[in-house]
Amino acid sequence: MTTYYYVAASDKYLFQDEPTEETVKERIRHYQENNKEIDFWVVKQPAFLEAPEMADLKARIPQPAAAIISTNKQYITWLKLRLEYVATGEFEAPSATIPDPLASLATV
Repeated sequence: MTTYYYVAASDKYLFQDEPTEETVKERIRHYQENNKEIDFWVVKQPAFLEAPEMADLKARIPQPAAAIISTNKQYITWLKLRLEYVATGEFEAPSATIPDPLASLATV
């Protein structure tokens, strides 16, 4: 299993109220310039929030939710310092309740 770290908030907060998209694009550029493999993902309506152990978290986040998920704990800590109204945490996956850590409930 792998440990995944996340910041989660309402989609509106992350992508309308805050310059998160710009921050993510800058991080991607930085990784590319340094030949570093991407270790974070933006997930709209993340399925991990449906896991029973995430019920309290889901109840606190206005829906529809979005999350930035990473295997890099330092990156999530860095994001938390820049974004005021987000929840942070971690989970192990794949597991019985979170089979796909990057799954989304959003329809295209």
